Amino acid sequence: MRTYRDHMVTRIASTGLAVVASVISLSLTGHGAARPLEWGSGPLTVDALPRVPYVAHRGGAREVPENSMSGLAAAYRRGTAQVLDFDTRVLRDGTPVVFHDATLNRTTFLGGAVSGLNAGEWRGVRLRPRDALPGSWRAERPPTVAEVLDRFGGRTVLMLEAKDPRGLGRLAALIRGRGLTRSVFVNTNDPEVARRVHALGLLTQLWRSARQLRTDRPERWRPYVDLLDVDIRARDADLRRAVRSGIPRVWAHTIVTPAQRDRALALGCNGVITDAPGRVSGVRGR
Repeated sequence: MRTYRDHMVTRIASTGLAVVASVISLSLTGHGAARPLEWGSGPLTVDALPRVPYVAHRGGAREVPENSMSGLAAAYRRGTAQVLDFDTRVLRDGTPVVFHDATLNRTTFLGGAVSGLNAGEWRGVRLRPRDALPGSWRAERPPTVAEVLDRFGGRTVLMLEAKDPRGLGRLAALIRGRGLTRSVFVNTNDPEVARRVHALGLLTQLWRSARQLRTDRPERWRPYVDLLDVDIRARDADLRRAVRSGIPRVWAHTIVTPAQRDRALALGCNGVITDAPGRVSGVRGR
């Protein structure tokens, strides 16, 4: 006896809409999220980035509520950055969520440890937009990593920081399951965690503070780091050493003024990570 699914797929295939049939088949069988139709033969990857990409750090935290779905959507819609950055934490039940701090206190109406909540309890959390932000923003639930990957994965390049390395396996499964291994940088401050990210077949990003860069030997990380993320407050000599390390991408964080941008580019950095993409990117629209 023919099932409803068999009937729908046969009917759609007969009209020649093969792409739609593929999407419906995926959604009916439950084998992951449907591919966005605009992907064509595959998702947007790092190979499509411009020579000097701009990154909306936490979505552009001086312009939008940090690590929020509305903030990431606004940054994507404005087109002032080619990469969307967000932070990740892991809930008690292992669910990866989009959040920076270890506690809820600074950016939500609640308090306590993020790791103390499960996925059901997470649905009751609401972000508290800062009064100083331009525009009007509503309280909203912080998204899960899966929700952000489903909304933006393949449409733009993403950058996520793994604040809880114990969640790397789950993050890798989410990224690989959506075909995004060349579309998402996984960021960490720990070279050993970066090595683990590389071993999982993901794009590896390693960020370093100005203090760390004073004694770092970044050429050691060349075999397993795809992107070196350097502190704009570092000394000129330390930034130049990072640029000469042989790591192909050396992007500077966290830039908030055109003067900082110009210094980073003059010293050889080839990417800009900024809290204010609308101010420093010079891009007026997608």
